[in-house]
Amino acid sequence: MYVLLPYEKIKNKKLKKIIVIGAGFSGLAAATTLASAGHDVTLLEKNLTPGGRARQFKSDGFTFDMGPSWYWMPEVFDQYFEKFGKSVSQYYNLVRLNPSYTVCFGKDDFVNIPASFKELLSLFESLEIGSAAKLERFLDEAAYKYKVGMEEYVWKPGLSITEFFDAKVIKSAFKLQMFSSISKQIRSLFKNPKIIQLLEFPVLFLGATPQDTPALYSLMNYADLKLGTWYPEGGMFKIIEAMVSLASEKGVKFKYNHEVTNINVIAGKIESVDTSQFSIACDYVIAGADYHHIEQKVISKEYRQYNESYWDKRKMAPSSLLFYLGLDKKMPGIHHHTLFFDTDFDLHAKEIYKDPQWPSNPLFYMCAPSVTDSTISPDGHENMFLLMPLAPGIEDTAELREQYFGLLLKRVKEQCGLDLKRHIVYKRSYCINDFKSDYNAFKGNAYGLANTLDQTAILKPTIKSKKISNMYFTGQLTVPGPGVPPSIISGQMVASEVIKSIANHGK
Repeated sequence: MYVLLPYEKIKNKKLKKIIVIGAGFSGLAAATTLASAGHDVTLLEKNLTPGGRARQFKSDGFTFDMGPSWYWMPEVFDQYFEKFGKSVSQYYNLVRLNPSYTVCFGKDDFVNIPASFKELLSLFESLEIGSAAKLERFLDEAAYKYKVGMEEYVWKPGLSITEFFDAKVIKSAFKLQMFSSISKQIRSLFKNPKIIQLLEFPVLFLGATPQDTPALYSLMNYADLKLGTWYPEGGMFKIIEAMVSLASEKGVKFKYNHEVTNINVIAGKIESVDTSQFSIACDYVIAGADYHHIEQKVISKEYRQYNESYWDKRKMAPSSLLFYLGLDKKMPGIHHHTLFFDTDFDLHAKEIYKDPQWPSNPLFYMCAPSVTDSTISPDGHENMFLLMPLAPGIEDTAELREQYFGLLLKRVKEQCGLDLKRHIVYKRSYCINDFKSDYNAFKGNAYGLANTLDQTAILKPTIKSKKISNMYFTGQLTVPGPGVPPSIISGQMVASEVIKSIANHGK
């Protein structure tokens, strides 16, 4: 039996009682923006701690970030905190990584991506004569895409095609190369297979092969190669701690271990929200939890905008198989980020996006943040995780996890000469079933909806319910798309739309 929490009337009719579901990046950004505007905001979180996919756990002296590990687009974080009169440096210390990351192309065949642009040009020229000048031209175009994309496109709520009926936007659409593939653009400039893989890799997690990803997303190369790869000392969870601290300061009330079980709608308007603990009345709801789950499992059928057939046809970004490892010694010669591109890039992409299955010979990623940060592991130990991109929605068993764990350890030993297995003192795996259990993630996805041309802007699931007047959505299954910076933008954008609605209905 639910206990109905009292609805405290707010004297100013323009100030509302708002529920935000999910304490991930988008939910935290939405809640803080609304609370800062004076609204009474309660954030409901299913799990015991905030962060969503960016949660943290500790065990045996090790501190593990569970999800995002790449800190790109630092100005998005800067702008977020500056909006509230704060600065990133008040919450955590950023370190620029050098090398930004390492790519393994085979045994003793490693390429370090330098933080220095001058050194980067020299690297490209060493791989292919004439490529330095081509890289500069490529990144100049990417810089334009980044500027227009980050200043205009990502902030459009995607509620109407008329948002794009602007001469500047229409003109820029062609310059942004939205209608050709990034693979085609890269291959028109470069022939060296290593360069091609280096430039195609950032789009691997966007949800499609490079051949099916718009050339617009070379903006990711600008973010990578020009803006750099960073790390917040203490781990990526420091960002979550900072956002929670700011939200609390602005008056957001947090309710952990409160899974939302039902949204009560009367005549097309939400009256209250039921959780595993209580029922709470509200004026608006923003769902930062999994869009599919809220629509198909929490909202009653007559108020759902999409059916299961619609969702089954969505193109999803990958899921992942992860192994969090604690090692009893420091590993010589490794860097913070290492990408293993020693097998067929196209085949693995096909087995994620075209013919979903456990990969024949996977690419994978090794992150060892303790190389940069001694605070996250015991003295003389190494903290790392291995991540293998995986098609969402396929079978996940303990046997398959162990099979691939052995394969990944073998590859690390063959290519790097590191025998990780002998030094493992802590191990935890995480895969499709865990994403479903912890986050109600559609098909166990890790990264959200694919950023393909037919799932861009107004073609994504809408941020505003078409059937419930005071229901909004945010996060990686709606605009602008997957990734930490887009999620932070998504939360602010949705909050802005709610504030507009309140202003219009408060007149």
